[in-house]
Amino acid sequence: MNLVAAKAFVLIETVVGRNKEVVAALKQLEGMKSVDTVTGPYDVIATTEGETLNIIGDLVTAKIHPIAGISRVVSCLVMQCEQRSWPA
Repeated sequence: MNLVAAKAFVLIETVVGRNKEVVAALKQLEGMKSVDTVTGPYDVIATTEGETLNIIGDLVTAKIHPIAGISRVVSCLVMQCEQRSWPA
């Protein structure tokens, strides 16, 4: 069983026309829980989880930053995770 002690949302701006290849590359990375194309100031929002903050930091700096087609990355560390059952 893997213990998840850290979670982050990674907000990504891509070079025009490179969204699909960036998303495909992100989906191949270990530790990615979701990768979504969005509208607004960012083009992609990825969710990542890891056993430590260092693991997430290494993922962002060593694996995400070098992906061709990414122009900017902002990482948002989750400070408190709220688990809730939403009404149907």
